[in-house]
Amino acid sequence: MADKTALVTGATGFLGRQVVKAFAGHGWAVKGTGLSRADGVDVLKVDLEDAKQVERVLEGVKPKVVIHCAANRFPDKVDNDPLGTRALNIEAPRSLAALCARRGIFLVYISTDYVFAGRPGEAPYEAGAATGPTNLYGQTKLDGEGAVLEAYKQAGWEGGAVVLRVPVLYGEVEKEKGNGESAVNCLMDVVMKPVPEGGKKVGMDHWALRYPTNTEDVSRVCYDVAVRYLGERDKAALPRVLQFSSEDRYTKYEMCQLFGEIMGAPIDHIQANTEGNDPNASVQRPYDCHLSTRALKELGIDVSTQDFVGWWRRECRAFRH
Repeated sequence: MADKTALVTGATGFLGRQVVKAFAGHGWAVKGTGLSRADGVDVLKVDLEDAKQVERVLEGVKPKVVIHCAANRFPDKVDNDPLGTRALNIEAPRSLAALCARRGIFLVYISTDYVFAGRPGEAPYEAGAATGPTNLYGQTKLDGEGAVLEAYKQAGWEGGAVVLRVPVLYGEVEKEKGNGESAVNCLMDVVMKPVPEGGKKVGMDHWALRYPTNTEDVSRVCYDVAVRYLGERDKAALPRVLQFSSEDRYTKYEMCQLFGEIMGAPIDHIQANTEGNDPNASVQRPYDCHLSTRALKELGIDVSTQDFVGWWRRECRAFRH
């Protein structure tokens, strides 16, 4: 491939950092976009809600592919800022897609398993299964999917963009941000910071099934998808929606149990909560949104993932027997 330039939005974020590494590791020239942590060299300061800023970056970088990782991805934060989230999760990718399609730039839009209802007995979901988000985060990401694909359709280039849905992520965090970057990593903090004696126990969900997937694996798939689609003349014949997920299945409480075992730490201060969603809670979480990876397999893309427990043992240097 002659022109090997990639642009990654949200390049300073939890997933974006690994996507940058994946493309750079294969010899691509990679630029990122960010806001507060942009260095102006490798990561360009861009407000994705400002179409003129986005247009200037596309003209300057001239990428062959854009991986759109930037999003408000925390369901509780989404509910606290619905207008801002709709702007970032729906309108920004709509505008980005229109600008990319006009320039013949291939786009990968990162989405979520929360586009599905996750009712008991429905999973695993195929890419073409009926959607039905249970919360605003899932709805904004689903609307973002539609906005991106519609922009390419209107530009007369169907197949110029692909959606990649992924589940909850874990992986390497930045020291400055800590484990709060991930809904999985942060459970290690819960395990390692027990409440004072006599204090109230920490309730931990032991109902919803999650499939934690490593950011390095997702970034590898992003790269493989981009290369596969860019190398295909008839992109319109390829799937518009792809899904990637590990097969490791745990509740949050079970993850805490594993972390306690890995670290040799008691988890007496953590109490399993099997009640499911509080009907009065603003964010309703699905029970099981396990994603089928069939479409990726049919494209010949490797869907293997790192072992969850093995990765954490290496990360924590905890080789206990």
